Amino acid sequence: MTTQATPTSARAGRLRNGELRRQVAGFLADRAGREFTPGEVARGLPGGRRSSGAVGNALTLLADRGEAEQTSTKPVRYRATATTTAAAALSAASSSPRPARTPRTAATPSATTVTLAPSAPSGSVGTAAAVVSGPVARPNGQLYHPRQLSGLPDVTALRKLREAGVAALLYGPPGTGKTSVVEAAFPDLVTVSGDGDTTVADLVGEYTQTPDGRYVFVHGPLVTAMREGRTLFIDDATLIPPTVLAVVYPAMDGRRQIIIKAHGGEVVTAAEGFYVVAGHNPGVHGAVLTDALSSRFSAQIQVSTDYDLATQLRIDRRAVRVARNLATRQQSGEVGWAPQLRELIAFEKIAAVLGPMAAAGNLVGTAPEQDRTTVAAVVRDAFGAAVTPLALGARVV
Repeated sequence: MTTQATPTSARAGRLRNGELRRQVAGFLADRAGREFTPGEVARGLPGGRRSSGAVGNALTLLADRGEAEQTSTKPVRYRATATTTAAAALSAASSSPRPARTPRTAATPSATTVTLAPSAPSGSVGTAAAVVSGPVARPNGQLYHPRQLSGLPDVTALRKLREAGVAALLYGPPGTGKTSVVEAAFPDLVTVSGDGDTTVADLVGEYTQTPDGRYVFVHGPLVTAMREGRTLFIDDATLIPPTVLAVVYPAMDGRRQIIIKAHGGEVVTAAEGFYVVAGHNPGVHGAVLTDALSSRFSAQIQVSTDYDLATQLRIDRRAVRVARNLATRQQSGEVGWAPQLRELIAFEKIAAVLGPMAAAGNLVGTAPEQDRTTVAAVVRDAFGAAVTPLALGARVV
């Protein structure tokens, strides 16, 4: 039952499940060809009072589905694709059914840190009921190639951690595949994309005004995951203010409950199968791994780029060689940046359009300014010629 109230102050809400995503898609579709940050989209929606964190979540999901395109990372910008208009027209009630829940049993192990190794070969490891063999489809239809994690395919290992009630924190540079492995492991995923603007309301819910002027409370992704026994993925968790992220902690410990103060002290109890996994990008400005956050995630898993997979995907071997070289230099502290799988895939796409030397120049341009001299030298050695960042030249007559 939804409780009605008339608060003195209420932020514009999400209406019902999927409605904000539909509104965001409509905003992009109406402005096809133009690029927007989550904050610009939030201000452009009806009422102009949407949370940029919630809008960012909707944009991320649209991009994962191919219904929008992320065009840059600094700042993050999005634009419409050929399917955005269709996404805007879909009813929020048209969501596909969720897979069966995964049982959860209580456990409180001591913290451990493990590292993902190169891609796991097809085969049988562990129990027949839990093991995966070969690539696993993500929600966007792309295939994820499992990697070794303590003798198991990583997808299997993560599912086993869920069954044991061991919360997992995946950490590593952006573009290494943290989101990909989580999506492959948990088809019932509920995702929150964290940033410095994420609020408690983005997690637990907020009041929203109905067309007839009444206010109702719409529950957020944390409550949805708890009630339905699903996996909650907090991406970029360490960008969320610690005081905001603390709302999740009571749901993760023995209490298995949260209290929503904004909704009259409503108590929400986690159903069987509820699980929390988080992502952390060390070194990213504003990312802080607090003791409180670290202590809640007993399994802390390092994720690095699988350069063997990049080779298997037939990415230009020269680009892979550049990435390996820079990764080695990064470990020794010589540089602070190295191309990850995301940049290597982008290299291949650019090379297909503009040619490999242009793609190599883009690698140099993508590197932080303080690392560009070193990156340019490594690229020159691999490609046999000096390259410069992509830039406009003389006017075409």
